[in-house]
Amino acid sequence: MTDTMHADATTDEVSTPGGQIHVVDYPGDEPALVLMHGFPDNARIYDKLVPLLAPRRALTIDFLGYGRSDRPRREVLDAANHIDQLQAALDARSIDRAVLVGHDASGPVAIDFAVAAPDRVRQLVLLNTYYGHAPTLELPPLIRLLADPSLGALADAMLDDPNQRLWLLQQTARQWDRDPDDPNGIGLFVLPQFFGDSEQTDALEAIRAWTGQLFADLDAQDAATRDGQLRALDLPVTLAFGTADRFLNPELATFLAGQFQHSELHLIEGASHWPQWDKPKVVAELIR
Repeated sequence: MTDTMHADATTDEVSTPGGQIHVVDYPGDEPALVLMHGFPDNARIYDKLVPLLAPRRALTIDFLGYGRSDRPRREVLDAANHIDQLQAALDARSIDRAVLVGHDASGPVAIDFAVAAPDRVRQLVLLNTYYGHAPTLELPPLIRLLADPSLGALADAMLDDPNQRLWLLQQTARQWDRDPDDPNGIGLFVLPQFFGDSEQTDALEAIRAWTGQLFADLDAQDAATRDGQLRALDLPVTLAFGTADRFLNPELATFLAGQFQHSELHLIEGASHWPQWDKPKVVAELIR
């Protein structure tokens, strides 16, 4: 899907300390739905979902280093804060209070933003995500490879070789019971992050920066949970998890739902890690 599929959509390049992020604003009824991606995705993971969200307003964001956003140097990406980027997007589009939709690694971004600025969040919607070291959290081997600082040299060497890079992606796709050769599958938005395409260069630096912080982020999330920050959130939290995700799995979803005061959990059969791609109609109904 391109921006032109919605005649009234507004494309904006929003300035942040690390560079400009690409934001698309689809007009509609408030409160706005702000759709965020994790790694190694970009805003295209919502291509099937956005048209089904009408008449609600929807905002999609490519975080720094991904999609159509700027590609700053690694040291800039290491210092970049996804919460700051989210706030910049909200401010630029004059969104005072939003429904934050977080998937994968952007789920913690949504939660932490709500903790820091609860007056700006009306609801959280969490799609196959995580927060801290949940008992059943299982990291995909590719993500564990990229996250482990002791394996950094090996990870960089494998990513520097295009054949090894492709093999890693194919192996990971099969672990999610995905066909890596499906022309209409998740490769549409994952492959460009690793190899680039006619519209963008690869997002390898951004992927390495975000995954490289994963272990420290999980520890910080554990601390926030122990401090009762999630329990203190006085807002509705909807969790919608594809049941076929063996890594961010239904047991993890149940555990995470139990950390909030006001949560409801929906397990989506026939969907894997990307329920907004596998079952967009179901997810749209839950969000709207």
